[in-house]
Amino acid sequence: MRNYKHIFFDLDHTLWDYDANAREALYELYERYGFGRLGLFERELLADTFFEVNEGLWDLYNQSKIQRRDIRERRFPAIFQKLDASLEHMPYRIEEEYIALSPTKSRTFDAAHEVLDYLSEQYTLHIITNGFDDIQATKLSSSRLDHYFDVVITSESSKMRKPDPRIFELALDKSNAILEESIMIGDNLDSDIAGAINAGMDHVWFNPGKISTDRKVQHEIQNLIELKSIL
Repeated sequence: MRNYKHIFFDLDHTLWDYDANAREALYELYERYGFGRLGLFERELLADTFFEVNEGLWDLYNQSKIQRRDIRERRFPAIFQKLDASLEHMPYRIEEEYIALSPTKSRTFDAAHEVLDYLSEQYTLHIITNGFDDIQATKLSSSRLDHYFDVVITSESSKMRKPDPRIFELALDKSNAILEESIMIGDNLDSDIAGAINAGMDHVWFNPGKISTDRKVQHEIQNLIELKSIL
């Protein structure tokens, strides 16, 4: 085991529980706009369809095939289309309201604060995220995660996206870290883990859903508490 000094975390789906927080926000919007009273769709179906559409758009974003504005312009129209709901019933400001509401939710993965308390006593912690400055800052603040991290690198500010090794190189430079003393922790095999491998950085795959894969990873955990046995 290397003598690590710097730990780089992904944020969404790794520390901040994206699905739980998004679902809570969507349920609030569902009630606010009375979609159930209108007989359009069930709230669970709204959330499930959101995740399906959103994942597809973010995959395109991570491949640099679309931009931030494309996610926001396409997301809810595509959701309503998949739900066979007329766009006449889609509130004009629903994307804007979702963007304002979801990042304020505070759910984190089990043991996130406990583990970060433990790690922050021994290592310098940072974030590398394929997210946007304002949104990620709100998530970190709302979930009381912000004080743990020294450097936060986003795809928006860096103009680069994981798995591009250059965003890892930038993170190392900004944090005054060296590669051999650094490790990346994230949930996404295609961005976090592939990016770490591309950059030659040690890595831990956070896999709470116990997804099976043929890819070779350095470390795999299902609960963040397991980091105590690795680091």
